[in-house]
Amino acid sequence: MSVLQGLVAALSDGSVQVIDLTTPLSGDTPILNLPQPLANTVGLSLTPVSNFDDAGPAWAWNDVTVGEHAGTHLDAPVHWITGRDGKSVDEIEPWRLVGPIVVLDKSAEAAQDPDFLLEPEHFEEWQRDHGQLPENCWVIFRTGWSARGGNASEFVNADENGPHTPGVSVAGAKWIADNDRISGFGVETVGIDAGQAATMDPMFPVHSFLLGADKYGLTSLRNIERLPATGATILVAPLPIVGGTGSPARVFAFVEGA
Repeated sequence: MSVLQGLVAALSDGSVQVIDLTTPLSGDTPILNLPQPLANTVGLSLTPVSNFDDAGPAWAWNDVTVGEHAGTHLDAPVHWITGRDGKSVDEIEPWRLVGPIVVLDKSAEAAQDPDFLLEPEHFEEWQRDHGQLPENCWVIFRTGWSARGGNASEFVNADENGPHTPGVSVAGAKWIADNDRISGFGVETVGIDAGQAATMDPMFPVHSFLLGADKYGLTSLRNIERLPATGATILVAPLPIVGGTGSPARVFAFVEGA
């Protein structure tokens, strides 16, 4: 039996399960909102073209308007000034979008402190417990934040000082960017940076360091609690928008014995 035949058989008998890590995309899906005078992207809207009517008696279809960075989406290097000469989303090699998953679970810490930040020692601790990061891996930051996804206000968690959501420190972001085994970094929150990242130096350090290092971001993930700390495989499927700075994406995890 070939490797691919074995995978198909495992999917059929349930010994490998596919877990959808994607937040359903609708007009109600929370998106990032920057303060004035900065411009903001749009969420999803559907405009009917026909709906089994005179405009199309046997078919229904819609025109879609959506921002590149709405809902569960991938950030490509050209999204940020540090990566402006890098890859657009259509130029990312497919093999970089499939790889081992590494889950850092800090859901208990995030429940106590919504501004919790990952530091280099958290990555080093994971490696002491589980071994060296695998090649071409995607690090997923588990915070439990997706449980707030049904309520935009709770999901953004903003006050007069801006949003308060867990993320990564400046040193932690540099650690990820400098590790050549990492292809991407995924979060349950609305963006790959912490809610208070605008106050850091540099501002939005995950965007700044990762995208400048030809690594990729994933946001608004769900079902992370169903993933093991190691052993699962990710499949990230963005639209290959020519020149795109990112794209809404469908994200799957393949898990043995789930």
